This record gives sequence, C-alpha cells and structure tokens, in this order.
Amino acid sequence: MLFDMETLDLARSYKLLSSTIVPRPIAWVVSQDANGAVNAAPYSLFNFFGGHPPIVCIGMGQPKGRDKDSLANIRATGEFAINMVTASLAQAMNTTAVPFPADVNELEKAGLETAPCTRIKGRRIASSPLALECRLQQIIDVQPSSVIVVAAVQAVHIDDECVKDAGRCHIDSARFAAIGRMESPGWYTRTSDRFVMQQLSVEQWEERQGPSN
Repeated sequence: MLFDMETLDLARSYKLLSSTIVPRPIAWVVSQDANGAVNAAPYSLFNFFGGHPPIVCIGMGQPKGRDKDSLANIRATGEFAINMVTASLAQAMNTTAVPFPADVNELEKAGLETAPCTRIKGRRIASSPLALECRLQQIIDVQPSSVIVVAAVQAVHIDDECVKDAGRCHIDSARFAAIGRMESPGWYTRTSDRFVMQQLSVEQWEERQGPSN
C-alpha cells in the first residue's frame, strides 16, 4: 500500500513514521534551566550521527508551537545529559513522560537519584548504565511542528560491568538491557534477543556463492 506523505496531516504522518521506523533508541534527557531547576523527559527520535566529532541528534516536538521544558532548558544553557533507558528503569522513564507543570521535578516524582556530570554543569541519572554529557551545537527548525537538536558528546559514563576493554573502547552492549521504542500508544521492545552476522568482504561473499556456471 502506498502512502503519499503530502496528503497526510501532522498526526497521521507522525503515526505512520513512528510505527514503521522501529525500534528506536530512547534519549532520556536531563536538563536544567538557567536557575538550576532540573527537568527529565524521554525522546525516541534519537540517534548518533558521527563518531569524530561525536554527534547526536534528537527530534523534539513543539506542541502548539511552544518549546517543551527540555528544549527551553537546552536553549537557555546549551547543555544536557542523555541517559539510557533499561528494562528495570522503564516505569521510572514513563513517570518522567507525564506532562507535569514546568516547576515539578520529574526525577523526584520517579524516585530517581542523580549524579554530577564532569564536563557540563548538569546532572545525570545515577542508576542508568550509560550517560552522555552533551553540549549544544545547533537547533534546526523543522516548521511548523518540531526541531532537531544537534549536540556534541563531551563525556560518556558507562557502568564498569559493561566495559570489556576500556583501552579499545570495547563495550558489552548486552549488559545494558536497553529498551527501544516501538509504535504508539505505549509499545516498547527489549534488546535481549540478539544474533551475530559477520560483515563479509567481497572475496568472502564470492566464496559463499560457490563456483559460477
């Protein structure tokens, strides 16, 4: 079935893409305003787009044309932390997605403790096995409903038990027990079911094809 995107409104276009581009990693963003008030919220339009420089991007909606708290804080300070959502932290993450007023600390509502960052002034979620300290590079307006936040990763915090070889940056990703976002409303997936597939050279691929006729 063909869907012509130009014929769809915002709600249906978003629903179609968010239901088909799956699974998606979740950026659990912890930010703070100019006065140091902390905010936490999850965003599933997220990934990394370069290793050197280390660039990540997050899509953030602007309901009714207004910035969400995370985006307002990022504009104000230029800094934020991205935390990984694991299966054990799923309910806490869901609590931080509740649309509390701006003066409510979602981390306190979710019963989450924070730890200080090292390269930025903000905080990170202490119980998350992975946290990225990020500094804003640019905000790209995607009219009329959203923006893309482009940031450079300044530091990475990883639980010791997830690190296989620090010198080579070899990480045991399976130990994270991360979850990903699926379709709305409310569907997620675990990353515990994995398989290995070797990337082939041209010579290896040709060898597997057998002799040609």
